[in-house]
Amino acid sequence: MAHRISSITAGFIVTTLVLFASICDAQLSSSFYDSTCPNALTTIRTVIRSAVSKERRMAASLIRLHFHDCFVQGCDASILLDDSSSIESEKTAPQNFNSVRGFNVIDQAKSEVEKVCPGVVSCADIVAVAARDASFAVGGPSWTVKLGRRDSTTASKSEATSDLPLFTDDLNTLISRFSKKGLTARDMVTLSGAHTIGQAQCFTFRGRIYNNASDIDAGFASARRRGCPSLSNNDNDKKLAALDLVTPNSFDNNYFKNLIQKKGLLQSDQVLFSGGSTDSIVSEYSKNPTTFKSDFAAAMIKMGDIEPLTGSAGIIRKICSSIN
Repeated sequence: MAHRISSITAGFIVTTLVLFASICDAQLSSSFYDSTCPNALTTIRTVIRSAVSKERRMAASLIRLHFHDCFVQGCDASILLDDSSSIESEKTAPQNFNSVRGFNVIDQAKSEVEKVCPGVVSCADIVAVAARDASFAVGGPSWTVKLGRRDSTTASKSEATSDLPLFTDDLNTLISRFSKKGLTARDMVTLSGAHTIGQAQCFTFRGRIYNNASDIDAGFASARRRGCPSLSNNDNDKKLAALDLVTPNSFDNNYFKNLIQKKGLLQSDQVLFSGGSTDSIVSEYSKNPTTFKSDFAAAMIKMGDIEPLTGSAGIIRKICSSIN
């Protein structure tokens, strides 16, 4: 009897090890498409370079798209799904609505990849690769993107609403939101540095530039008021301002220098340098652009690892905005 139990136990352990090995085998790999779609990455890069050359702001939008995808259900392209009978789109969550953009560029990249190797490359991987190519196109770092993510068949507007950062978040809230996704406070500061490029709508920083607080440079606030009237209406709310006033279209470390000068545009930017636990990281990046760029690449790889669907989980969508 004891022998039978030990045999069963041994069998269980072997089965468990096999299952564990198969889970490990299903992890992401930079060579995932080497044999099934060897031209995938160059095809995507061509589309991204073209889009960014037409509009520099698109680089920031594509990096943000990857971030907003990964923070909801993991990096599964759920953010790309439109409303349908079975889907409540994440696009209408407050943090995304009339704000997240770049969907058309991802659709174009997907279309081009489908011509080369139909039904092979996921929308989730295209979003991840697009973020890397967008960074590099505006002078930011490049990194090796791990591949093999599959696309979700679901979306979660509720998780988008609860988990995505808000422009009004304080430091502890930001640290907590990132920690929930397995990212450190340093990762959070590093990834916030993506605000070295891109623009924000007036309604997201109006409160900060009109409240005469001690954490904003008076001259900076005055300059920003000229482009963002105090009256809230549809036209005024959509007026844009660069997140980095100094070099708005270049990926550099001026974002961190701005924070030290109390010239962060969003409240959620300035809290990174406000007498709290992340001041030293901001100071470090303001002095060491090379450190910032290498840390940014590493943090983007780490973010791209958040809860991917691999192996037999998920699907490969034919069109990124809908389930096959």
